Amino acid sequence: MDNDNKTTLKAKVATIFKQMLTIKSADELISASKHSELKKTLNAFDLIILGIGAVVGTGIFTIIGIAAQGGDGGIAAGPSLTISMIIAAIACVFSALCYSEFASMIPVAGSAYTYTYATMGEFMAWMVGWILMLEYAIGNITVASAWTGYFMQLLKGFEHVLPNWLVNPPIWLINDYRTSLSICAKQGVNPHDVMPYLFGVIPVSINIPAIAIVLILTLLLIKGVKESTKFATIMVGVNLFIIMSFIIVGSFYVKPENWTPFAPNGFEGIFMGAFIIFFAYIGFDAISTAAEETKNPQRDLPIGILGTLFLCTVLYVSAALVLTGMVNYQAIDIQAPIASAMRFVGHNKLAGLISVGALAGLTSVLLVYQLGTTRILYAISRDRFIPKGLRRVHRHNRTPYVLTWLSAIVVILGSLVMDLKISAELCNFGTFLSFIIVCAAVMILRKTEPDKPRAFKVPCVPLFPILGILMSGGLMLYSMTSLKTSSIWFIAWLVGGILIYVFYGYGQKRLEEKRKKFYLREK
Repeated sequence: MDNDNKTTLKAKVATIFKQMLTIKSADELISASKHSELKKTLNAFDLIILGIGAVVGTGIFTIIGIAAQGGDGGIAAGPSLTISMIIAAIACVFSALCYSEFASMIPVAGSAYTYTYATMGEFMAWMVGWILMLEYAIGNITVASAWTGYFMQLLKGFEHVLPNWLVNPPIWLINDYRTSLSICAKQGVNPHDVMPYLFGVIPVSINIPAIAIVLILTLLLIKGVKESTKFATIMVGVNLFIIMSFIIVGSFYVKPENWTPFAPNGFEGIFMGAFIIFFAYIGFDAISTAAEETKNPQRDLPIGILGTLFLCTVLYVSAALVLTGMVNYQAIDIQAPIASAMRFVGHNKLAGLISVGALAGLTSVLLVYQLGTTRILYAISRDRFIPKGLRRVHRHNRTPYVLTWLSAIVVILGSLVMDLKISAELCNFGTFLSFIIVCAAVMILRKTEPDKPRAFKVPCVPLFPILGILMSGGLMLYSMTSLKTSSIWFIAWLVGGILIYVFYGYGQKRLEEKRKKFYLREK
C-alpha cells in the first residue's frame, strides 16, 4: 500500500471515529423533542405512581426472604436486613440524583440513551440504548413469567370452585419450554408423554397467562399514557394496601427476641443482604423515559425519581422490620416470606391476599417496563438508528403503537424460549452499566456545559457521581465473576449491538445527514 492510500485510509478512519463521537447538545435534543407527537398528560403524582409500580414488584414478596434467611448456602443478613436495605438505597440514591439532574435538564424521551448522546457521542448513545433493552424488554420476559406463577397460585386458592382444567392445566400451557422440560426431568416424566412436539422433534410450550397479560397491557398502552397511568394507580393501590396491611397487622405479632442476634453474620451478612436486595430497587430510572409526556418535566421528574426511591425505602425497611420480628430469620420461607409469616400467626385469609398484592405489583412492573421500552425505542428511531417507520404514532391516541406492538412481540417470543434465570441476570447487568454511564455523563456535562440551566443539580460533584460509579461497578463486577454464563451472554449482547451499529445504524445515520444537507441546499 502506497503512502497516498495509507493517508486516505487514515483520513477515513479518523472521519469515522469523529462521527462516532459526534454529540447532540442539550439544546438540539430539546429542540427535536418539541416536534414530538406524544401527548403531555403526566404530573408529579403520576410519575411517582409509575415509579412505585416499576419498583415494588416481586422484590418485597420474594427477595426480602432470600436476603434475610440466606437461601441455599447463602449468607443471611437476619434482622440486620433493615441496614442492608438502607445501604442498597444509598447506592441507588447516587444514580437517582444523576438521573434527576439530566431529566430536569434534558426532558426528552430516551432516558440514559439521550443523556449519553449529549455527552459521549452517537456510538455510546446507541450502545446505551441497546443496553437499556436488557433492563426493560428482556427484564419484562422474567416478570411476565413470574406473573404466571402468582396467577396460578391465585387460581389454586379457588380450586374448590373452579374447574380442574383451569386450576391444574398442562405444564406446557403455563411455562416456557425450558422450564417445562426441567419439570419433566424432576418428576421423572418423559416430555413426549406430557408435551406436544412439533415435527416430533421440537418441544412446544406456550405460556398462555404471560402472553394474555402482555397483550392486555399492550392494548392499554396504545389507548393512552394517561389511561395506562390510571390503571397503574389501581394496581399500585392494591399492592400498597396489601403491604401496609401486612405491616400494620404484623406489627402486633412482633417479638423483640426475634431481632437477636441482630446481625448473625456481621458486616458480611449485611453487605451480602445489600447486594441481593439492590435488585428490589431497580426500576426508578424508568420514570425518565416518560419525559416528553410530562406537563412540567423540569420540576416533576426529579420529584418522581427521588420521591419513588424514598417511599420504596420506607416501605421496604418497615416490611423487613416487621417480618424479622414476627418470625425468626432462620425460619423464614424464602419462597413466600410475607404470606408464610401471616400463616405463622394464624392470618390465613390475609396470607391468601398476599398473592393478589404480588400479582398487582407485577402487573404494574410489566406496564411501566413496556412503557419504558417503547419510549427509548421512540428516541432511537427519531435518530434513525432503527427504521423511522417504527416511530408511527396513533392518530387519535398519540401513542407509538408500532413500537408498543414490537416490544410486546419481543416479550411474548422471549417468554417461549428464553432461560428465565439468564434473562433476569442480563437485566441486572444492563441496569448496572446504565447507572455507571449516567453517573459519568453528569460529570462530563458539568465540564462541557457548566453554564447550562439546571432545574435540579446533583450535590457534591464529582464525589456523588463517583460513588455511584464505584457502587454500581462493584456490584456489577462481583456478580459477573459469580455468574459466568450470564456474563458470556452479556458480552455477546454488547457485540451484537456493535455489529448492528456498524452494518446498519452508522450507514442510516450518514444517509439521513446527506438527505438533510440536500434538503437545505434545495430550500
